[in-house]
Amino acid sequence: MSESYPLPVDKLLTFGDCRHFIGWPNYLELGLGSQHIPDLIRMATDDELNWADSDSLEVWAPIHAWRALGQLRAEVAIEPLMRLFHELEESDWAREELPEVYGMIGPAAIPALGAYLADPSHDLFPRATAASSLEEIGKRHPAARDECVAALTRQLERFTENDPELNAFLIVNLLGLHARESAPVMERAFAADRVEEFIVGDWEDVQVALGLEKPDEDLMPREFFPPQPDIRASQVARPPKPDRQAKAKAKAKRKQAEKSRKKNRRRK
Repeated sequence: MSESYPLPVDKLLTFGDCRHFIGWPNYLELGLGSQHIPDLIRMATDDELNWADSDSLEVWAPIHAWRALGQLRAEVAIEPLMRLFHELEESDWAREELPEVYGMIGPAAIPALGAYLADPSHDLFPRATAASSLEEIGKRHPAARDECVAALTRQLERFTENDPELNAFLIVNLLGLHARESAPVMERAFAADRVEEFIVGDWEDVQVALGLEKPDEDLMPREFFPPQPDIRASQVARPPKPDRQAKAKAKAKRKQAEKSRKKNRRRK
């Protein structure tokens, strides 16, 4: 398999188990540059690698590849990597790290992410990953923050059409960007009973989070515990990262248990 990738991209095939790294390595130190972006895209989206044996080193190569694409600010990777939102929907690594990759790539990704988010043909969690990517861009690039808020708010305005879980994720993302300007839309969504409060809390919680209301001192503060992602056998040695999608995923997972088990047999 390594023969299909040129130097130095082929180094990622044996670069190592991502569970054993603290933070992301500087992949550019391997000699990777803009001329390697096409091969890195091919590696990140390589089905044979993404579903390789869970005990192999090659199964980690796509993760190394998409991290390198983020470090290279590879705008040409914006569209190709989006297919991983749905193709790797069950992967904690993709769900957690792709928003970081898009945050590194930057504002050029906003239109494509907004289009993906707005497309109802995509399932809940892939759309939520697109929304998290917009939040990450807004955090990393303050000049693009308003554009990201606008894209998220436009989707929330469709609260009657959206799943309540998606509306909740959108509100979480907007809270992450301190989007007080979106409060009226949030309020309408709550008033219409179109927000899954298990994910984000109720309207009062959201107002407190935005600084629009003071917390009730007579009540215990609401505590949001770090959600526990769906951990694969190949990931057990690495503590899971916080994942806001996991709360709703636990609810949906009961209906998709058999499907998940089949996928887990392919990549643990």
